[in-house]
Amino acid sequence: MKIHFIAEPDIQAFQAGLEQLANDPTLQSVLVFAADANQWTADQLDPLLQQTRLQVVGGIFPQIIHEQQNYTEGAVLVALPWSVQWQVIPRLSDTQADFDTPLSALADAWEALEGPSTHLVLVDGLATCIATLVESLFINFGLERNYLGGGAGSLSFVQKPCLLTPQGLCMDAALLIRLPLASGIGVAHGWQAISEPMKVTAAHKNLVQQLDWKPAFETYRSLVEPHAGQAFTDSNFFDIAKAYPFGISKLDSEMVVRDPLMLKDQQSMVCVGEVPEGAFVRVLNGTPETLIAAAGQAASLARQAWDAEQTSAPQLACFIDCISRVLFMEQQIVEEFAQVAGDYPLVGALTLGEIANSGRDYLEFYNKTAVLGLLGKA
Repeated sequence: MKIHFIAEPDIQAFQAGLEQLANDPTLQSVLVFAADANQWTADQLDPLLQQTRLQVVGGIFPQIIHEQQNYTEGAVLVALPWSVQWQVIPRLSDTQADFDTPLSALADAWEALEGPSTHLVLVDGLATCIATLVESLFINFGLERNYLGGGAGSLSFVQKPCLLTPQGLCMDAALLIRLPLASGIGVAHGWQAISEPMKVTAAHKNLVQQLDWKPAFETYRSLVEPHAGQAFTDSNFFDIAKAYPFGISKLDSEMVVRDPLMLKDQQSMVCVGEVPEGAFVRVLNGTPETLIAAAGQAASLARQAWDAEQTSAPQLACFIDCISRVLFMEQQIVEEFAQVAGDYPLVGALTLGEIANSGRDYLEFYNKTAVLGLLGKA
């Protein structure tokens, strides 16, 4: 495997990097983590993706990670000496979409293939049915393989094409990639509850409408403003909310975090990912220190999982970290990268939500969470 980092945002630099990798006959596919600020369009990218002999798959994210630094521009290209299987699952915001039929067929096809594999799951992070897709993944694929991935898209919160495939850019979809690699996965978030559990008494997909039979924002506001020492205005919702996510209680597991993005009608709250009606949630808060410690915990869990299955060293670390952790921690985010660094190259993305299985027990769509995947040949 070969890693090619492009610091420049211009499309010509990306084209030159692709051509350089395509000239190496030992390489077959390329995994791309690109930054949204590049402002690449389908008109620019599609011809490059369609004409290169390499299979190019990946996403466009708010920021990207190369070694122990985050970047708002450029791209990381991870070239592999193997071809990969991939599939687009469309209509990720369609509440009537049937995910089970295509995923069932895909599971049958991929399980017939020999050798180890890790399923990389990239989604349009602004789609509304991501958690539904992840649940369907679990139902059809089970936990025989590890999962790693996250939400692509833009911090402008404007939905646009953000997933790279050999056929071109796409949006409002999920991109499933079967990497022929073994893996060890670690997941941790570091957020701590500051409220008692509240019942979600009205919600629709990623829109939280009521908490304990009261308008959701009214209840949220009454808890957050005294703790933060700040008042919500018409323009600062996300500036405050980024430090106060929801935690969905899960039986026998760490809470799953949901990130409030914006208000709708001044009373309902739009989150990254669904919040089920009937679930119990708490308001969470954290400090840079608790979040940095959680990144170290994710690295420790990933290493334990790798060492339990493999005797060789991992060849690559893929760090999927939430962009809102950067917005919360600012320059201290590099301390998270130091926690997950090791004797392997480090690449990844700062995402709109994270997808992983914690050990072999759970498959979730997370927010504000650090996920480390150690990858290598079995």
